[in-house]
Amino acid sequence: MKTLLMPDPVRTQRMNTDELRQNFLLEDIFSPGKIALAYLDVDRTVVGGAVPQAEPLSLGTDDALRSAYFTERRELGVLNVGGRGTISAGGKSYDMENLDCLYIGKGTRDISFSSADAHAPAKYYLISYPAHAAHPTTQAKKSQATAVPLGAQATSNQRTIYKYIHTGGIQSCQLVMGFTTLATGNVWNSMPPHTHMRRSEVYLYFDLAPEARVFHFMGQPQETRHLVVANGQAVVSPPWSIHCGSGTAGYSFCWAMGGENQVFDDMDAAPAASLR
Repeated sequence: MKTLLMPDPVRTQRMNTDELRQNFLLEDIFSPGKIALAYLDVDRTVVGGAVPQAEPLSLGTDDALRSAYFTERRELGVLNVGGRGTISAGGKSYDMENLDCLYIGKGTRDISFSSADAHAPAKYYLISYPAHAAHPTTQAKKSQATAVPLGAQATSNQRTIYKYIHTGGIQSCQLVMGFTTLATGNVWNSMPPHTHMRRSEVYLYFDLAPEARVFHFMGQPQETRHLVVANGQAVVSPPWSIHCGSGTAGYSFCWAMGGENQVFDDMDAAPAASLR
C-alpha cells in the first residue's frame, strides 16, 4: 500500500504537471491478478482496485493500518466496473454483476474477490474510511440505486446520478458512494462545480474509450488546475478543491466521500462565472 500526503492549496499553486499527477492522480488502480491500494492522509481514506483472474484475491491488512484485518476499524465500499464476479465477506457470498455495489461493515473478516470469467474479469473499485460502528454488510443492484436526473442537453451536462451508500440508502458511518453516467452527447460532469470542507471526495473515471480522455478540473475556485485522466484512473479531491470534468467522449465516474457530514447536497457552490 502506497501513501499519499495531500498538498495544501498554497503548495498546489506552484506544482507543475508531473507534480500534480503524482500527488492527486491514482493511475494504476486496476492491475490484472492483483489488489492495489493507496492510503491517503486526508480523512484516512484507502482507495484501490482488485482484478481477480483465475484465482480469488484476498484482502489482507497492511502495516499502514496497524490492524489485525482490513475492516477491524474500517468500512469498505465496492463497485464492480468490470465483468461478473463474486465477493466473499464474513462467510457469505455476493454475486456481483457490472455496476453492482457492496457495502462491507466494520468487523467483517475474510474478504475475497473472484471473477466468473478470467478473460472478462470483474474489476472491483474499493474505497474505505474509518468506522466508529458496525453497520451490516449490504448489497445493492443498479436497479435498487436512487436515480436522480440532473443537467440539460443545452448545457452539455445531462446526466443521471445513482446513489448507493447514503442517508436514504445503504447505511454507513461516514462513507457516501454512487456513480454518475452522462447522457449521449454530453461531456460535463458536476457543472457548475462545488467544494465541501466537511468531507473529501475521490472520483474514479470508467467506461471511457482507450483513446479518450477526461479533463478533470481541480484546485481552489479562483486558482484552478487540471489533470488529463484516462479510463480506470482516480482523482483525489481535498475538501478545498473543486472537482468537475469534461470528456472527449462518453464516460461514467464513481464518486465517494468521507468526512464529517453524510448529507449528499452539503456543498459550497462555485458558479462557473466565478472560476479562474
